[in-house]
Amino acid sequence: MTARLRPLLILCLVGLLSACGSSPTSTLGELPRTPQASTQQLLEQAATSDAEKAALLRLTAADQSFKQGELDRAAQILQQVPLDVLKPAQQIFARTLQAELALAKGEPQQALALLQHPSFERLSELPVDQQVRSQLARAEALEGDGQLLAAARERVFIAPLLGGQAAEQNNEAIWELVSNLPTEQLGSAEEPDLAGWLSLAAALKQAGTLGRQQAAIDTWRAQHPGHPAAERLPEALVKLREMADQPLTHIGLLLPTDGQLASVARALRDGFLAAHLQDRQMGNTSPKIELYDPARFRSLDDFYQQAQADGVQLVVGPLEKEQVRQLAEREQLPIITLALNYSDAGQKTPPQLFQFGLAAEDEAREVARRAWADGHRSAIALTPRGEWGSRVLEAFRQTWLDQGGTLLAAEPLAEPVELAKQIADLFQVRSSGPNAEPTRRQDVDFVFLAATPQQAQQVKPTLIFQYAGDVPVYATSHLHAATNNRTQYLDLDGIRFAETPWLLDPNIPMRQQAEQQWPQAGGSLGRLYAMGADAYLLAPRLSQLAALPGMRLEGLSGILSLTPDQRVERELPWAEFRDGQVQRLPDSLTP
Repeated sequence: MTARLRPLLILCLVGLLSACGSSPTSTLGELPRTPQASTQQLLEQAATSDAEKAALLRLTAADQSFKQGELDRAAQILQQVPLDVLKPAQQIFARTLQAELALAKGEPQQALALLQHPSFERLSELPVDQQVRSQLARAEALEGDGQLLAAARERVFIAPLLGGQAAEQNNEAIWELVSNLPTEQLGSAEEPDLAGWLSLAAALKQAGTLGRQQAAIDTWRAQHPGHPAAERLPEALVKLREMADQPLTHIGLLLPTDGQLASVARALRDGFLAAHLQDRQMGNTSPKIELYDPARFRSLDDFYQQAQADGVQLVVGPLEKEQVRQLAEREQLPIITLALNYSDAGQKTPPQLFQFGLAAEDEAREVARRAWADGHRSAIALTPRGEWGSRVLEAFRQTWLDQGGTLLAAEPLAEPVELAKQIADLFQVRSSGPNAEPTRRQDVDFVFLAATPQQAQQVKPTLIFQYAGDVPVYATSHLHAATNNRTQYLDLDGIRFAETPWLLDPNIPMRQQAEQQWPQAGGSLGRLYAMGADAYLLAPRLSQLAALPGMRLEGLSGILSLTPDQRVERELPWAEFRDGQVQRLPDSLTP
């Protein structure tokens, strides 16, 4: 529908702008005007008016309620309007408003359906402000439906109709859309302006360092002098250029040396310093690293004052979750900070705070994505009791259901003495007679498991015992002790799990170098060494990740990307226990 409107709109843009104040034709119908009365007064007038005028008054009242944030009332008023008998202009107005209400409820597919009504064939005959409103609703619906390229195309199309702050906001939205596109979608486009946006995103993703990205921006602007982004760079790219002009030369590493987190902190610190040493050995200009112990300071404020006095440009840390929560509660931080833990989910955080950790939730989401890609559609989940297990289960559940999967059951892992009964009940194991083999339910495609090595060693044999040994098990890395103990691994045979590249590849040069000095880096603590090394990788690239939301870094703890709330997420490779050994799996697997 929209594509058929575009040639006319582009050719007649000047005419449209000059005609936006003219009255619609009688066949097109009249649009609601800005009301001079309250919503209640409009409804009272509608009650005593003829059908045509009443519909117009109710549309006006519904729109006013929507703009005042009264979504339910707006929807109720719209239900009183006989949409099918409205003239095209009012049809477009009403269905655009319905689409906006659907978007407000998080229903982009319903919004798209509403915006495909035949009345929109005459959208180009309406005033520009209504055209923009309808097309923006369509762009938001496409974005909500995951059609980022189509949403960008829609916004590029309406850009000539906008001016001032609206034009700037639209350009910022276009950049956010194209920068989130995967590289394979950044090819050429027929529309010159869209092609320019795509080539800008592609150029920046291909340039690895800040300096190269700055050069890529300059080259692109020279090649596209009349492009909207050349005339006014998106705000994220302005910040990127500023960072390139101010290279990172001094990092403060804030980690405890004593207490419960001391061993974790040492592994993180050693991984961070190993990456720093490798950077220097490669001949790169590396920043100065200054170590700080939070126990030396009365408060985080005292620490930041000292760090500022020392010339620190970026802080890596703290590690303690409560301290990260304290930072997250602030409106501003004096220094950009990469915390090595996460605050509470959904907590609003200051713009200077980035968060990175070995979040089990990342792995749970990985399980959901991998199992879906492998063709599974129904799951049973077993996770530990307590707050940690609840978080892991919820992360899996949300991702699995969002993809369209079915979660048949989810329970806390029973104690070993009760595990056989729990699995028998979950799989509905039944015996039909003394000589017949028991049967079980057949609608379970796989089991999602989050468990310690000791717990996991009980699960697989119990599944076999309860006639469910052929059901695939997908797990988080927590069942992998990284001991290379063949006897232990045999009890986990066939289980697939997500794991860090560090522990799946003993030939990683940094791991080999670390193991020579710290043998424990090859065991389960290796995940922390990998995280420390990745914190060093992330430190100078935080602004890049913020400017390019679709950008990914190949780290040693996983493939790293940044969420809109500035949390680093990890995408992990996969492995399987097979004949007492860990075997890495290909990136995609056909079951």
